[in-house]
Amino acid sequence: MKEIEIIGIIINALKELLGSAIKALPSFFAAMIILLLTKYLVGFITRITDPAIKRIIKSNSLQILFKKTIAIGVWTGGVLIACIMVFPRFTLGDIIASLGLGSVAIGFAFQDIFKNFLAGILLLVEEPFHIGDEIIVKNYQGTVEYISIRTTQIRTYNGEQVLIPNSIVFTDSVQVTTAYESSRTDLNVGVDYNTSLPEASRILETTILNVEGVLGEPKPQIDLVNFGDSSINFVVRYWTFPQKKNILQVQTKAIIAIKKALDEAQINIPYPIQTLYYYNQEKYNNYLPRQ
Repeated sequence: MKEIEIIGIIINALKELLGSAIKALPSFFAAMIILLLTKYLVGFITRITDPAIKRIIKSNSLQILFKKTIAIGVWTGGVLIACIMVFPRFTLGDIIASLGLGSVAIGFAFQDIFKNFLAGILLLVEEPFHIGDEIIVKNYQGTVEYISIRTTQIRTYNGEQVLIPNSIVFTDSVQVTTAYESSRTDLNVGVDYNTSLPEASRILETTILNVEGVLGEPKPQIDLVNFGDSSINFVVRYWTFPQKKNILQVQTKAIIAIKKALDEAQINIPYPIQTLYYYNQEKYNNYLPRQ
């Protein structure tokens, strides 16, 4: 008899649960419709405000931040309305109270997400670099393609996409290689010890000035740096536009031009030479027993 009563209680509970679910279906569908409308509303507002944002705000980073802020605000409103539709007794005051009670737990659970979020906002506001700049962060080098709220996306020189958390970009050292209009390249050139150094210096300076891509200002420098094992060493310092691709292309042209100019002037670019001396080891061995 008791088993029949327990089964009856379970069946009644399931019926009540099913009835509550059926009653909640209209509210649930209404909430889904609200979320879909919110999605389209975000796109509609973005399309409308995009021209105005671009006209008023010149910074690409601040444009992204403003668009993200609008989208987050609209989504927040849509989600709140959907929650109230599904749970009619759940008022705005209850939502605020719930957020207050759960803020500590949420903070611990999502601290990395919040950290990246805040770092992303600061990066977009402070603009230490822009989209299109070439940067070096830790072991990653490439061109900045996009700055989101969570990550900074760069394209490496090998054509790979790297997503770096904003917290790392914000707190770590970042080398912006395209921050200025020009970048210097130091090219080592060694000449034979029999070479006239003033003549070699003049040839190097004339040659590097005529290389396509080398900037006239700042002017190139030709410095003598040391006496090497088999050569006297110059450093040719010249300036180009800072993009990595441009630097490598100009460097290739500079090496070809310098080699050609030194060959025409019959100036030798030596390579390391080792001289070996052979002698009678038995004669000079101090450890041999005396006769």
